[in-house]
Amino acid sequence: MENKGRKVPEVVIRRLPRYYRYLAELDRSGKTRISSNALSEKMGVTASQIRQDFNYFGGFGQQGYGYNVKSLLKEISQIFGINDGYKAIIVGAGHLGHALANYSGIQKRGFSIVGVFDIDKKKIGQDYNGITVRDMSEAEAFIKENDIDIAILTLPKNAIGEVADKLVEYGIKGLWNFAYVELKTKKPVPIENVHLTDSLMTLSFKIKQKSE
Repeated sequence: MENKGRKVPEVVIRRLPRYYRYLAELDRSGKTRISSNALSEKMGVTASQIRQDFNYFGGFGQQGYGYNVKSLLKEISQIFGINDGYKAIIVGAGHLGHALANYSGIQKRGFSIVGVFDIDKKKIGQDYNGITVRDMSEAEAFIKENDIDIAILTLPKNAIGEVADKLVEYGIKGLWNFAYVELKTKKPVPIENVHLTDSLMTLSFKIKQKSE
C-alpha cells in the first residue's frame, strides 16, 4: 500500500523488518490474527506507536479485531518490494562474501544472488553455493545482460569507493555495503551501510549498564 506521499521516518523503516519477522513466525505457527497490544509486547514499542507506523502506509488493522496476520505480512512484503524478485551480486569473494552466498535468509526474503565477483585469481572459478566466482572484469557485461539490481559489497574499505562508482555506472540500482565505511557514490543510489560491530558494541553497552 502506498504511503500517500508522506515521507516515512528512518526509525519506522527500521522497525518494519522486525514486524515482518515476527508476523512470519506467527503465520508459520498457524496464528491468524493479532492485536496491536500483543504485537507491542513482542516489539517493545507501544500499541499507539505500532498504529502510527502502519498509518504511514494507510493502516491495516480493524478496530476490535486487530491485524490479520497473512494480510499484514503481505502488505509489508509489498512495502519492501520483496515480491519484486530483486537480483543481486556479491563483489568480494572473501570469507564474508562466501558466508553471504550461503546464507539462505537472503533468498527467503525474495532476493536472488546470481553472481559473485573478485579480482583474486585464486578465488576465481571457485563454487559458492552453486555460483561460480567470476573475474571482476566480467561484471559490467554480467550486470547489463542480467539486469542486476543490487550489489553486495564485501571489499576492503580502501578499494570500495572506486568499485562502487563503477557498479553504479554499470546499472546497479542499490548497494548493500559491508565495508567499515560510510559509502557515498558520485551518482546517488540507495545505499545501506552495514557495520556488524555496532550491534556488538550495543550489546556491550547493555551488559555494562546492567552491571552498574
